[in-house]
Amino acid sequence: MERGVWLSSAVHLIPVSAAKNGVSSKSRKRILPEPATEPPVTDPVYEALLYCNIPSVAERSMEGHAPHHFKLVSVHVFIRHGDRYPLYVIPKTKRPEIDCTLVANRKPYHPKLEAFVSHMSKGSGASFESPLNSLPLYPNHPLCEMGELTQTGVVQHLQNGQLLRDIYLKKHKLLPTDWSADQLYLETTGKSRTLQSGLALLYGFLPDFDWKKIYFRHQPSALFCSGSCYCPVRNQYLEKEQRRQYLLRLKNSQLEKTYGEMAKIVDIPTKQLRAANPIDSMLCHFCHNVSFPCTRNGCVDMEHFKVIKTHQIEDEKERREKKLYLGYSLLGAHPILNQTISRMQRATEGRKEELFALYSAHDVTLSPVLSALGLSEARFPRFAARLIFELWQDREKPTEHSVRILYNGIDVTFHTSFCQDHHKRSPKPMCPLENLVRFVKRDMFVALGGSSTNYYDACHREGF
Repeated sequence: MERGVWLSSAVHLIPVSAAKNGVSSKSRKRILPEPATEPPVTDPVYEALLYCNIPSVAERSMEGHAPHHFKLVSVHVFIRHGDRYPLYVIPKTKRPEIDCTLVANRKPYHPKLEAFVSHMSKGSGASFESPLNSLPLYPNHPLCEMGELTQTGVVQHLQNGQLLRDIYLKKHKLLPTDWSADQLYLETTGKSRTLQSGLALLYGFLPDFDWKKIYFRHQPSALFCSGSCYCPVRNQYLEKEQRRQYLLRLKNSQLEKTYGEMAKIVDIPTKQLRAANPIDSMLCHFCHNVSFPCTRNGCVDMEHFKVIKTHQIEDEKERREKKLYLGYSLLGAHPILNQTISRMQRATEGRKEELFALYSAHDVTLSPVLSALGLSEARFPRFAARLIFELWQDREKPTEHSVRILYNGIDVTFHTSFCQDHHKRSPKPMCPLENLVRFVKRDMFVALGGSSTNYYDACHREGF
């Protein structure tokens, strides 16, 4: 699997994401900073809270909003898995005691939680593409396993699914009541947390679905690049981006000092502590309100957390400015975007298959797609982040189709590089599908510089 930029070093997450916890209602309406409601300077604790995405009241969302003469044709949903147990432990410390069984009397709770567990327990015969058929369908360990989805993660996606059900099924009738298996397209990486997140969203979206109609395909790459994963130039961009990350880290003396202090507390060399990516484990303590680990030499504390978190935010800022990650993203996201526009084009021809596509994925999947679309201001994918492409038909001009793009419920269509100038040139209220198609088929390569006009050539360009 492509580990991507984020697992290469201690800045493995850049968790900066749109709000849903008791932070101001205005701030959750934006991916772009809102000066009136967001802290004037970057507050690492505020950003970490947004990243946790703790389920609370149902959020307002912009999905499914369109002029009345537009008809919804298809929907393409990309999610990051929900809240999970850490992938790394801080050496010589007790790992956080989080229970990964699903129980009704624990917060956060969702009214469909028991029904979800009951339905999943009937799905053991489900025919998913190998190796998915060997994965558990819901989390169930009293002490979470590494990387396991938590109850919070399940509730986050039950909530996502229910929100999409209310809009796309109840309001817009995207699928008929007797929908068939070929009207869904479901794909996930081979991790239990992505399969289970996909199933939780699907259960919120189609409660008590018929297991015989559900088929998840397995995607071996976190970039969802299917048969087009070999791309040497993309890997060169990635190496340069990782070098940039490394050099920024070296310049941060406060970060080094913090790692040094933490390493003393747990009594290991600083290098070993850094390699254990402590922020991953610390975010779990933070999101679950569990105190940071202590030893007889002292305690890891909030100040340590803030320093590492602040560095992540600074790294993200420099990443945007230096554009190496953009090169990686344009090539990394091309195959999945190309697949999406092909599916949209088939739907415009009146085909009724794959009207609802769901990709259950990772931060390292969503982040390159956001970057490639030109959404550089978008916050890093929080737990259970959702990125949605909607395809619409103008009933008054049935040959005309438009797209909307939404990130965590916020309409970001006119922030994308292919539609930000649309209002200046056109009175149409939506972004024409042709803009997205032209971007994927041509302008993505133009943005890379050089003379390549297709994916293969861009991936094998000499002298990069």
